[in-house]
Amino acid sequence: MAIVRSIRKVGDPLTPEQIAQLDALVDRPSVYDPECPPLTDEQLAEFRPVNGMTMEERYRKMRAAGIVDPELVRAEKRAAALGAVSNK
Repeated sequence: MAIVRSIRKVGDPLTPEQIAQLDALVDRPSVYDPECPPLTDEQLAEFRPVNGMTMEERYRKMRAAGIVDPELVRAEKRAAALGAVSNK
Protein backbone atom coordinates (compact mmCIF):
# COMPACT_ATOMS: atom_id res chain seq x y z
CA MET A 1 0.00 0.00 0.00
CA ALA A 2 1.29 3.44 -0.86
CA ILE A 3 1.79 6.21 1.65
CA VAL A 4 -1.18 8.53 1.65
CA ARG A 5 -0.80 12.09 2.86
CA SER A 6 -3.58 14.54 3.45
CA ILE A 7 -4.02 17.86 5.17
CA ARG A 8 -7.12 18.40 7.25
CA LYS A 9 -8.27 21.29 9.33
CA VAL A 10 -9.29 20.58 12.90
CA GLY A 11 -13.02 20.01 13.03
CA ASP A 12 -13.43 19.11 9.36
CA PRO A 13 -15.37 15.87 8.97
CA LEU A 14 -13.76 12.91 7.25
CA THR A 15 -14.77 12.30 3.65
CA PRO A 16 -16.29 8.93 2.71
CA GLU A 17 -13.01 8.11 0.91
CA GLN A 18 -10.98 8.82 4.05
CA ILE A 19 -13.33 6.70 6.16
CA ALA A 20 -12.97 3.83 3.66
CA GLN A 21 -9.17 4.12 3.82
CA LEU A 22 -9.22 3.95 7.63
CA ASP A 23 -11.65 1.01 7.60
CA ALA A 24 -9.31 -0.85 5.23
CA LEU A 25 -6.43 -0.41 7.69
CA VAL A 26 -8.31 -2.09 10.53
CA ASP A 27 -7.93 -5.55 9.00
CA ARG A 28 -4.29 -5.16 7.99
CA PRO A 29 -1.88 -7.08 10.20
CA SER A 30 0.96 -5.35 12.00
CA VAL A 31 4.26 -6.02 10.27
CA TYR A 32 7.33 -6.69 12.38
CA ASP A 33 10.32 -4.61 11.36
CA PRO A 34 13.61 -6.20 12.49
CA GLU A 35 15.35 -2.83 12.22
CA CYS A 36 12.87 -1.28 14.65
CA PRO A 37 11.83 -3.87 17.25
CA PRO A 38 9.16 -3.06 19.85
CA LEU A 39 10.41 -1.23 22.92
CA THR A 40 10.65 -3.08 26.21
CA ASP A 41 8.95 -1.82 29.37
CA GLU A 42 12.33 -0.69 30.67
CA GLN A 43 13.01 1.31 27.50
CA LEU A 44 9.57 2.90 27.62
CA ALA A 45 10.14 3.88 31.26
CA GLU A 46 13.25 5.82 30.22
CA PHE A 47 11.28 8.26 28.03
CA ARG A 48 11.45 11.84 29.27
CA PRO A 49 10.05 15.07 27.87
CA VAL A 50 12.41 16.86 25.50
CA ASN A 51 12.51 19.90 27.76
CA GLY A 52 13.15 17.72 30.82
CA MET A 53 10.11 18.99 32.73
CA THR A 54 7.15 17.06 34.01
CA MET A 55 3.69 18.36 33.10
CA GLU A 56 3.27 19.68 36.65
CA GLU A 57 6.53 21.65 36.40
CA ARG A 58 5.50 22.97 33.00
CA TYR A 59 2.10 24.16 34.28
CA ARG A 60 3.71 25.77 37.37
CA LYS A 61 6.21 27.68 35.21
CA MET A 62 3.49 28.70 32.74
CA ARG A 63 1.35 30.08 35.57
CA ALA A 64 4.32 31.93 37.07
CA ALA A 65 4.91 33.53 33.65
CA GLY A 66 1.23 34.49 33.36
CA ILE A 67 0.51 31.93 30.64
CA VAL A 68 -2.70 29.98 31.18
CA ASP A 69 -3.39 26.70 29.38
CA PRO A 70 -7.10 26.70 28.41
CA GLU A 71 -7.35 22.92 28.74
CA LEU A 72 -5.97 23.04 32.28
CA VAL A 73 -8.48 25.75 33.20
CA ARG A 74 -11.33 23.60 31.83
CA ALA A 75 -10.06 20.58 33.77
CA GLU A 76 -9.82 22.60 36.99
CA LYS A 77 -13.34 23.97 36.50
CA ARG A 78 -14.68 20.44 35.95
CA ALA A 79 -12.89 19.22 39.07
CA ALA A 80 -14.20 22.15 41.10
CA ALA A 81 -17.73 21.57 39.85
CA LEU A 82 -17.57 17.88 40.76
CA GLY A 83 -16.15 18.75 44.18
CA ALA A 84 -18.88 21.33 44.79
CA VAL A 85 -21.59 18.83 43.86
CA SER A 86 -20.16 16.07 46.07
CA ASN A 87 -19.88 18.43 49.08
CA LYS A 88 -23.57 19.32 49.06
